[in-house]
Amino acid sequence: MGQEFFINSQILQDKISDLLPSQGGAGAGFDLSASTQIIPIIDLTESAEGSTVRQDLQTSLSFSSITSNSTSNATDTIISNTGYYRLFGSMHGDGGGSTSIQATDGVSTKVLLINYFSTALRDNIQFDFKVFLPAGISITQTSTSGSIFITTATRQIADIDGNLINP
Repeated sequence: MGQEFFINSQILQDKISDLLPSQGGAGAGFDLSASTQIIPIIDLTESAEGSTVRQDLQTSLSFSSITSNSTSNATDTIISNTGYYRLFGSMHGDGGGSTSIQATDGVSTKVLLINYFSTALRDNIQFDFKVFLPAGISITQTSTSGSIFITTATRQIADIDGNLINP
């Protein structure tokens, strides 16, 4: 069995009080203790949440989790289900007009990203961002010319409650 030591450090006690206000401060003057006994700490957070894949890996791209869309001289709905999504792709072309990505509830529209193209030069704009879609909202993409394209890939990264979705 290990020995126990009490630590009386005002800086450490202040930090503990800030991080754990329910501990109520110094009490009898000894908020912290140390031991020579080794106690392993195992983080079971991911397993307790129902996931066995690290959070950064859960946002990976895979063949089955990507939906691709390409639009020219039209407006297409690219996402209509609730949840958190990653959208990435490019807007490219050589001609007058514009491309845009917008959120809509069927009545009003809010532009999330727009690019105007000049007839004098060829342009290629890349994008990568995340959106949250509550019920009744969809994401559309628009191209106003046959010589301008918007190509988008989408991946749902979490459901409406924020539960991560494996690729």
